[in-house]
Order: sequence, then structure tokens, then C-alpha cells
Amino acid sequence: MKTAVVIGTGPAGLMAAETLGAAGLRVTLYDHKPSPARKFLMAGKSGLNLTKAESAPAFLSAFAEAQPHLRPMLAAMGAQDVTAWAEALDQEVFVGSTGRVFPKAMKASPLLRAWLARLDGDGVSIKTRWRWTGWSDGALAFDTPDGERMVKPDVTVLALGGASWARLGSDGHWTDLLGAQGVELAPFAPANAGIAVEWTKHMTPHLGGALKGIALTCGPYASRGEAVLSERGLEGGGVYSVSRGLREGHSLTVDLVPDLDAEMVTARLSKVAAKTSLSNTLRKALKLDPAKSALLHEMAHPLPQEPAALASLIKALPIRHSGLRPIDEAISTAGGVAWSAVDETLMLRALPGVFVAGEMLDWEAPTGGYLITACLATGRWAGQQAAHWSV
Repeated sequence: MKTAVVIGTGPAGLMAAETLGAAGLRVTLYDHKPSPARKFLMAGKSGLNLTKAESAPAFLSAFAEAQPHLRPMLAAMGAQDVTAWAEALDQEVFVGSTGRVFPKAMKASPLLRAWLARLDGDGVSIKTRWRWTGWSDGALAFDTPDGERMVKPDVTVLALGGASWARLGSDGHWTDLLGAQGVELAPFAPANAGIAVEWTKHMTPHLGGALKGIALTCGPYASRGEAVLSERGLEGGGVYSVSRGLREGHSLTVDLVPDLDAEMVTARLSKVAAKTSLSNTLRKALKLDPAKSALLHEMAHPLPQEPAALASLIKALPIRHSGLRPIDEAISTAGGVAWSAVDETLMLRALPGVFVAGEMLDWEAPTGGYLITACLATGRWAGQQAAHWSV
């Protein structure tokens, strides 16, 4: 029986192991953490967004420059396939109002338990607390609780993640190991990241609250999602969707009333009695809640009194910030193994018999089901191609 090693137990690694096991290889999964899939479990704590129910072209469009590379993989395992896979693990799913697909249990733990049980039934073994340290005389070297160990499989799949949430396993240490082997790498950068803002004391009562019904624009990126006013700055799905724009040097603006155009805002502000205070004007004319009003004052104090000028600010409020939050806090990362470093099977050109999958590859996408789906799709693709290569 041919042997396969998969290093990394996130969704890409688990899917690669599942695929290799189904192809008849004896598979061992390795992870340097004490338990598998830690980032996957953390991501599912607030609701495991598996995929998004939308057309294949719309889904693919979320992956920007990586579209040509990911197209065959997402065609082989797209949104419907992910849904069917989850249901085959006895995890009922539902589609939310925005098309996002979740398990009815919402959490990741029930799905992970079922998945690990399936892998165990297929003979896949898992070794934890084994940190991969590179190669030695053609064998994979591991630092283990019992000292250094060597493993020489017929085929290897690396699914070691990106460089965010290091405490959960994705520490990016593998870049030095692959770089030393001549593998071309793209620098890591935060993706789906929060924005650092140094608030004044004026904002303290509003921290922890949400900005709902807003629109954010940052260069070519736009979002109608909400934002959270955190102590560290702005976070949330709407912010993550446009964070790439900040990384590229664009300015960020927020439309506090996206369902009204500038003329309508001006007209409403003009109708309020002259003696009405500004705070009451904003509340009565535009129904701005305290969080929105606070942000407006924070970013543009003193506010103009002339209705048209004030309307322009409300429709495109410039946000002062200190850039993106650190990469380790990002939901995901851009960068990693360059597409030029792998062939169409996801095998490293510099290392025959070594395949890569998941966030190790240089692609990025917004939150909303795209990240997990692409990890599963690349994991399955790498597993299938690795199984074929080993024959």
C-alpha cells in the first residue's frame, strides 16, 4: 500500500487526507498543535459559514487574481458540492438571507467530530505535537515529544495555512523551509483585517456597538455590511470586505445613509427648524443613531452648518486610521506559495511529489463562505492529484 503524509489539519489538510484515504493510500496526518483543526473550530464559534449559495461565475469572481488558477478546483468542488459533503456527514444545513450556507448546529465542532470519525473509519491516523522541520536525506523531519523523527512517504501534501492566528497553528514557519528549497513565495499580507483607529474619549460610550445600514468604500472595493466599533478600531464583515483597499493605499469613506442620495439628505437637513440643535437635526432628519452621530463628530468635528456641506460629509465620511490591524489578527492572509511555483496539479515544481493546498497558496477572498470552500476545494484537488502521482 502506498503511503501519504498530510501536514496540517485545517479543512484543506483534512480534505486532502479524506481524498487520499478514499483512493486507497495509507494516510497519516501531522499537526504541531495538541489537537486538530483549531482555527477551523474558532472560526465556527460565531457560526460556521461553509459556503455561499450563488451562481458559479459570481462565486468565482470573489477570488480576484487567483480566478484562473482556482477555476477548475472550484468547478470540481463548488458551493453545491460543499453542501452535499456536509450533509453526507449528517450535518443539516440552511441558507441565510444573504445566501450564506451554515450547518443548522451553527458550530464547527459537530461537523469536525463527524469528519474525524469518517477519517478514522478510512484508516487515516493523526499524530499531534509533531512539528515539521523540513527534510533530511530525502525524508520529512519532525520535532516530536519523543525527539526528532523521520518519515519517508510516497507522496506529501502540505496544508499548513497562512500567517494569521498563530496561536491556533497558522504561524507561517514553513516559508523558511520552502524558501530554502527554491520555492517561489509571495510576501504575506493581512486579508479580511480590522482597521486600527485611535479613538478619542468621546467615543468611549459607543465602543462595542455596531454601525448598521452603512456603506463602506475604499478604492475599488465597496461593501454594505455593518461595522463594529471596537476599542482597537473598526471590525466586522463590512470592514473586512474593503480592507484590501487600505492595503493598496486607498482612502476609506463611510456612507452613513446609503439609501438616500446627497440631494435627499440636503433637503431633509434644510427642512429642520433653525433653532434645532445639530444632534437633534441629525436624529430627526436622518434618523442617525448615537453610534453613527458619534462617528460623524469623531471624524469631522467641527461639523459644517450648511446643509449641502454636511450632507456631503454624511454621504462620504473620511475615516482617519492607522492602517490595518496586525497580520496575526487578520481573518486570513494574502501571499504564500506563488502560483508559478506549482503546476496545474498543485505539485511544487521544485519538489516532485510534494503538493500544497489551502491558505498556503497565494489567493485571497472575502469572508462569506469563500475561504472555507476554497480550502476544501484545493485540499480535494491536491489529494486527488497526489494519489494519481503516487501510482
